[in-house]
Amino acid sequence: MSKESFHINGESLLKKVKELIEEGNVRKITITDRSGKEIASFPLTVGIVGALLLPMLAAIGAIAALVTECTITVEREEEPVQEENHEE
Repeated sequence: MSKESFHINGESLLKKVKELIEEGNVRKITITDRSGKEIASFPLTVGIVGALLLPMLAAIGAIAALVTECTITVEREEEPVQEENHEE
């Protein structure tokens, strides 16, 4: 797994999380405040859709209303490396 972090303001939080979910290879999203304290962590399973996302997005919307700045840490599933077979 690889990790990536984004420093954003509260207004952009929900939009950024939705973008990350649409990418499809995100396995976990953790939101921390400016001091590094974890506010929330959301595991994402393969195939999570629609109604299953609504409670998570509602919680993220509430967090966005309370924080001015935060960091999103994203754990991504690494793409499998395909090896090429060279026969001579």
